[in-house]
Amino acid sequence: MLTQSVTTTETPAPQRRGGGSDFAQLSRRIAAEGLLDRRPGYYAVRAGLVLAAFLGGWYALFALGDTWWQLGLAAAMSVVFAQLGLLSHDLAHRQVFDRRRPSEIGGRIAANLLMGMSYGWWMNKHTRHHANPNHEERDPDVSPDLVVWSQRQARQASGLARFIGRRQAYLFFPLLLLEGLNLSFNSFRALRSPTMKRPLLEGALLVAHFAGYLGLVLAALPAGKAVAFLAVHQALLGVYLGCVFAPNHKGMLMVTPDMKLDFLRRQVLTSRNVRGGPVIDSVMGGLNYQVEHHLFPNLPTPALGRAARITREFCAEKGIPYYETGLLRSYREILGHLHRTGEPIRSGD
Repeated sequence: MLTQSVTTTETPAPQRRGGGSDFAQLSRRIAAEGLLDRRPGYYAVRAGLVLAAFLGGWYALFALGDTWWQLGLAAAMSVVFAQLGLLSHDLAHRQVFDRRRPSEIGGRIAANLLMGMSYGWWMNKHTRHHANPNHEERDPDVSPDLVVWSQRQARQASGLARFIGRRQAYLFFPLLLLEGLNLSFNSFRALRSPTMKRPLLEGALLVAHFAGYLGLVLAALPAGKAVAFLAVHQALLGVYLGCVFAPNHKGMLMVTPDMKLDFLRRQVLTSRNVRGGPVIDSVMGGLNYQVEHHLFPNLPTPALGRAARITREFCAEKGIPYYETGLLRSYREILGHLHRTGEPIRSGD
């Protein structure tokens, strides 16, 4: 357990020796194992399987026809769309290609055109998250929107966030049902942002996606079943993505401006690994190795397991708390954290 490490504001001081910083020492061990080398064969197979499932799903939509069994297909397609999102994540981090241009092309195809999420918007947001994970003021993933992530945020909450904050532990998973729609909304809204590099291209790909997505569903199904298909698909897509990303940091150390952490400790202390073997690795796209992913964002997915063993041993040598748990336990910790952070609202503080 990491209970004290998660809740305390005291952090180990960075150690520097003749071999450089702690992170530099760990980096040399990772590089010496060849773990940073690209894995083109793995990603070719993975991308091929996801694309085959994507095309097969649309074929099945017309093959099944007018039946309520289409809702089962909608659930299956939510998994396929989530896997497209995870693949675009790896492309954004240059885990697939060394160069920026093919990474961006692949990312926009997977995210904008096939999944319906803005690659540029998500990459900008995710880059800021990686730079300052769980930082109350700098990490967009813990900014107080509908959910508050610290008791300080709870004391400052107003409006809908304050209403939800009272019972956010109970509402967390139901709110994920809306996350698919939220991704689409923010993707279109971000097209007007000055930080968007290719707004016309991204917008055209998004429009092409939704024209094809809605057009295929409405062409295959009568209106009632089409609406039900879309609702199930988008709702379960949000739940899937939320269940993949939430265990990574939620309930771990929240960083405040007064904390002084070196890069290694900032990434390790705010991240949680999830055990589970090959099935969990596939379902979560390797993000269950969140500590290693944050330390080495361009580390290919197949290398994360070996990197985790090296990092775990290194942290033990340095006395740095390294936390991993099971998937269900991670959800219990998240809900417990949300219940505690909502306490100031419930008590009227």
